[in-house]
Amino acid sequence: MSGTEREVLLGVQRALSEEQFQTFKYFLEERLPLSRLQPATRPELCAMLLQHFPGRALHVAAEVLRLLPRHDLIRLYRLPGLDAAGTVPEQVAGGGAQEAGVARDVVGVAPEPAADPAGCGGGRLLSERDLLRVAQLLGHEWQEVGVLCLGLQRCRLEQIRENNPHRTALCCFEMLREWRRREGAAATAPRLSECLRPAQLDPEVFALLRQL
Repeated sequence: MSGTEREVLLGVQRALSEEQFQTFKYFLEERLPLSRLQPATRPELCAMLLQHFPGRALHVAAEVLRLLPRHDLIRLYRLPGLDAAGTVPEQVAGGGAQEAGVARDVVGVAPEPAADPAGCGGGRLLSERDLLRVAQLLGHEWQEVGVLCLGLQRCRLEQIRENNPHRTALCCFEMLREWRRREGAAATAPRLSECLRPAQLDPEVFALLRQL
């Protein structure tokens, strides 16, 4: 799909759900002024991207879409990162080293080690992208999950909720990041699956964790 840079950026933003739009802005918080970013509408965010990333706005948008993940929009709008066949390469879509480097340089998300740490029950350390994918499947009872399954303090979860009002997926994401900080080298998919097992969650949560 062709169009000017501004038209493409606006088309991408309009294609996102409200939750995805808020998540998109979340991943830009370390690169754009918060006072303008947080209340920004979709057209205003497009203008900010063009202003702060001259000549690279579409690259930045593509990397954030990979983190959501919305590879369909990358393909639809022919954004940077497609291969010759018009698909998102596996090493990028799958969260490999290339994506980790871009996430660090473009949207301020720190890369995660891919090695399997000893004594962690198998699997690699969960990345920011992994946690976001899980967070998008957790429901509105995330605080109960955090307290009863992940052993987090309710006061900390209340603080997360206050910092992200009406943004359930981002609350879940921050909760999982808090769990990962506590677990350290043991923050793997098998370990998270074990912790979440007592909760009555969507089976897709456990199916995703088996894939990670």
